[in-house]
Amino acid sequence: MGATLKKNDTFYSELMKLVVPIAVQSFMLALVSVTDAVMLGRLDQQSMASVSQAGNVQFFLSLLVTGFSIGVGIMAAQYWGKGDGESIEKIAPTGLKIILALGGAVTLAALFAPTTLMAILTSDKTLIPLGAEYLRVVAPSYFLCGITQVYFALLKNTGHTAESSIISSVAVVVNIVLNGVFIFGWLGAPAMGIRGAALATVIARLVELVLAVVVNKRKGNVQLRWHGLLEKADKLLFQDFLRYTMPVIGASLVWGIAFMSYSVVLGHMDGDAVAANSIASVAKSLISCLIRGVGGGAGIMIGNLLGANLLEKAKEYGARLTKLSAVVGISTGLLLVMMTPVIMNITELTPKAAEYLKIMIAFTGLNIAAQSVNHVVLDGIFGAGGDAKFDMNTNIIFMWCICVPLSLMAAFWWNLPAPVVFCLCNMDEIIKLPVVFVHYRKYIWLRNITREIN
Repeated sequence: MGATLKKNDTFYSELMKLVVPIAVQSFMLALVSVTDAVMLGRLDQQSMASVSQAGNVQFFLSLLVTGFSIGVGIMAAQYWGKGDGESIEKIAPTGLKIILALGGAVTLAALFAPTTLMAILTSDKTLIPLGAEYLRVVAPSYFLCGITQVYFALLKNTGHTAESSIISSVAVVVNIVLNGVFIFGWLGAPAMGIRGAALATVIARLVELVLAVVVNKRKGNVQLRWHGLLEKADKLLFQDFLRYTMPVIGASLVWGIAFMSYSVVLGHMDGDAVAANSIASVAKSLISCLIRGVGGGAGIMIGNLLGANLLEKAKEYGARLTKLSAVVGISTGLLLVMMTPVIMNITELTPKAAEYLKIMIAFTGLNIAAQSVNHVVLDGIFGAGGDAKFDMNTNIIFMWCICVPLSLMAAFWWNLPAPVVFCLCNMDEIIKLPVVFVHYRKYIWLRNITREIN
């Protein structure tokens, strides 16, 4: 995978224009989870844990929504590299149709069956009613967020990554401020507790969508044409969209449902395990922002090069991105472990939950280094070339055939401690690295998937 620096090399300048906005956007989104954890944790551990478990509903929806928006993004990146904005405008409504249906369905479920949803996620009788209360209020945000993701997919993959980052950052600031206003009753507002956190989320998602629409409408931008919902899709583009999107959805669901099952497993152990896992997940999400930035930047950069038919340059950049992902992952993992004392003081935990958390953070520091390489290569490089099927297959093998069975047996058969179960749940990133490396060297991802559309 070697690559040498060349005179007037533009690799890092091109990458940073993509990585920085995406990383900032990821950081700001993770910051919302941090403030939720901190503010709700100041109320009590149960409020924090219940909202964390309820968040799995949003997580499940995001697996589907993100999958379809990534499908839009994969094709948008390559057609943008080709200089064909018209085809992108034909593709986007297809993803939007599906996302509207998914967001609407989950919103209705959260509104009318929140207790049932919470009972699936946890057996703790104190968490179920609290989580159900949160879901009823936050439900409209699911529908709004899905639409916004399509706008973001267009902006990021057509040269407007910075704008999407600014929009998300503004929405996050709104969310954080309103969290304080509605949770604790700042500025004379009624103190609403967890319902306040939910209301703040809904308002922030509405602000985010409005800003995305305004930016998208600027002259010269690739438009999200809503009238396309009523028109018949171009047959070839529709077939390509499904061909390259469905493996992304499959990979996302296979990974995400397994990941949710880990949360459910820990959720059925005890409240201390739920609380420790909640903090560990938030810390990992916050510290991984640079990894997500490199992965997102890799997908856009490689996609643009492949669409422009610059295959050799894409191959060179792929090698350099893979090396960079390893460096970023190791550095991030070390930083997370070093921040353990700070993380321990984010919120009030029982002594047992605090001991769980120390072990979980230590393992996460090791796991995150492998995750960095997998995210950049699987989601970024492979995805850009329409090679998401491999990602789905590795998730099936390493998560469903190894990690899920082991974690279930460890929790309910062998009765092992929660930190051990946590480690078994999250070891898939480490054990699949050799397989990912071998597949990378086959260069199946190195292909132009665009068409000549009349």
